[in-house]
Amino acid sequence: MSAHALAVPLAHPRLSATASLSSPASGLRFARGKRGEYLERLGIHTVRDLLLHAPTRYLDFTQVSTIGDATVGQSATIVATIDRVTLKRPRPRLAIVEVFLVDATGVLRISFFRQPWLKDSLKKGDVLAVSGKIGFSYGYLTMTPVFHEVLGSAGDAAETYARIMPVHATTEGLSQAWIRRILSSALADVGDVVDFMPARLVASHGLMGEAAALREAHFPASLASAERARRRLAFDELLCLQVGLRLRKAQAPGALTGISHLTNGPREQAVRESLPFALTSDQEHATHEILADMASGEPMNRLLQGDVGTGKTAVAAIACAAAADSGCQAAIMAPTSVLASQYAASLGPVFDRAGVRWRIVTSKTPKDERAQTAEALLAGEVDVVFGTTALLSGDLAFPRLSLVVVDEQHRFGVNQRQALAGKGEAPDVLSMTATPIPRTLALSLYGDVAVSSMSERPVRGAGVTTKVLSWARVDDAWRTVDEAVSAGQQAYVVCPLVDEADTGSALDDVAGEAAGKLASAKAIFAEITQSVFPTRRVALLHGRLSAQEKDEVMASMRAGEIDILVCTTVVEVGVDVPNASVIVVLDADRYGLATLHQLRGRVGRGSIPGRALLVTRAKRGSDTQKRLRALVESSDGFELAELDLRLRHEGEVLGYRQSGDVTFRFVDLISDRDLVESAHADAERIFRDDPSLVDPDIALLVSEVRERYGSRLSRSDG
Repeated sequence: MSAHALAVPLAHPRLSATASLSSPASGLRFARGKRGEYLERLGIHTVRDLLLHAPTRYLDFTQVSTIGDATVGQSATIVATIDRVTLKRPRPRLAIVEVFLVDATGVLRISFFRQPWLKDSLKKGDVLAVSGKIGFSYGYLTMTPVFHEVLGSAGDAAETYARIMPVHATTEGLSQAWIRRILSSALADVGDVVDFMPARLVASHGLMGEAAALREAHFPASLASAERARRRLAFDELLCLQVGLRLRKAQAPGALTGISHLTNGPREQAVRESLPFALTSDQEHATHEILADMASGEPMNRLLQGDVGTGKTAVAAIACAAAADSGCQAAIMAPTSVLASQYAASLGPVFDRAGVRWRIVTSKTPKDERAQTAEALLAGEVDVVFGTTALLSGDLAFPRLSLVVVDEQHRFGVNQRQALAGKGEAPDVLSMTATPIPRTLALSLYGDVAVSSMSERPVRGAGVTTKVLSWARVDDAWRTVDEAVSAGQQAYVVCPLVDEADTGSALDDVAGEAAGKLASAKAIFAEITQSVFPTRRVALLHGRLSAQEKDEVMASMRAGEIDILVCTTVVEVGVDVPNASVIVVLDADRYGLATLHQLRGRVGRGSIPGRALLVTRAKRGSDTQKRLRALVESSDGFELAELDLRLRHEGEVLGYRQSGDVTFRFVDLISDRDLVESAHADAERIFRDDPSLVDPDIALLVSEVRERYGSRLSRSDG
């Protein structure tokens, strides 16, 4: 090689580290073989997944207490030496490993329940770190640890372990120590990554650099630095999601081929005049936003959320009238035949007076009537069609479908929503939900969907009073039901399970917090028909009935032919029985606040005051009782949704726990409100200034978005 030849340096180590983020985690040191399989169980497939495996909490071993300084009734972290380990079996199925810890100041007795294997893994002389609440029993300070870990051997001073220790989610076969070892080696080998965030954003928000944030998130120098790292990684999640959602929207096929609707037309005005009430300011604002979208020529993708009774149906009716004024057609899809029929019953007369031609198609529609509707639709003689998933069938064709309204959109699958929208050419899509979503959550998960919110009610019903009862007072609930039925009114009794054989593991809401067997609809139905209300007309409704059976039961309830309906949460949304005045929710602690708020919205809708009785096994003064009492103190769905967000996972609030949609690792939607707003604004600014995303300054950000979301950037949700 010539002495004058150009020397080409190897790629910078930081570039190499960054490139390796997409490599399999099983290729890392200490992560091969079985440990790689264990990481897969945790959803850790790549090096990026591992580095973003957020600690669930931290243990502050810089603030370790001695045994003598520990205070009864207070939580403490103690590092001491094991003096004795014994296994006790007070009952055949109960194993207790009892460990005595000692330091220079005293003795602490700790107990591990139903973990007999600890008898062999904890040895005399080991240095053990434990965290938990201190108690006192039989002359000893006691603890049932919420966390423990062997730190070393006898002779090591407690000061040796003075550090902040992360606690990560793990799985059987992979200990906390192994997670830390794998993470430590990964950070050492590939942690010095090139920051994908534009430097101007890092500086403007005062954020920590990415490489430093990854290290401090897992092995922080202090709790303060751990929080700074979390906020940086939280902002990464929020901005990547916002950019990803907008990128998906920009790549949607036919994004600029929508219909420019006529607004303020004659039928729209006629619908407004035919409504039995004046629109609230919230309804007017939502209507203005929707009509502006419809007139824009770009396909609308808007979520209309409104608390119980805020009049979403009236807003949808005005939008449908605008479609009719434009010579187009609209389809309103509801999750059940009962709700579709309610739409037809409430909006049909309004449309008749306004000259809007309408039909209804459900699974119960007679064959000849369905054929006539299909023919009229094809001929353009129908402006609006109400229906269920029956609208998706091939015999129904829309020559000019320009508006799709999906009620309770989260109850439909993505493919169903797409199929209905696919019957038109880039129609406007208006999704509606009665589950209020906090602004922070809406901005985060619906960054590519415009959101309109309503909380005012055009027609106030008699309202609902809410009361929390213990199971010991369930007879009070039955007396309230009996009083209502004796007065000619109706009642609901809601249970978390369908059958006694169910475990409750498939419940969509909060995890079980109260001891005892959960109420099942079938068992409660049998009990109250045989012994509590033997002379009343009692019916049973649950999700395992056929669609026709459910429709028949609800039709009987609406017709006043049922006194008491024992059911599951199939009555949560939309069912309108003005004569229903009492709802009893058994094991109410198994539901989130949003669900409970929707359930109590089934009563008090007419002139009769409603009463909601929440029955729970939770102890008085417990966090569960406090959560339920929030419903006693507030009737504001948005306020309750915000509180629900503090208590539950963001996906659960939306009913998406099972869908595999976006889950945040580092974001706290309550404390990170400023980051949510900033990420939303930054994403809008990026696309406004550089719609094609060709600016080199954001190239790494776009690459990171594609790495995180991959195929999900293709349009998949209408």
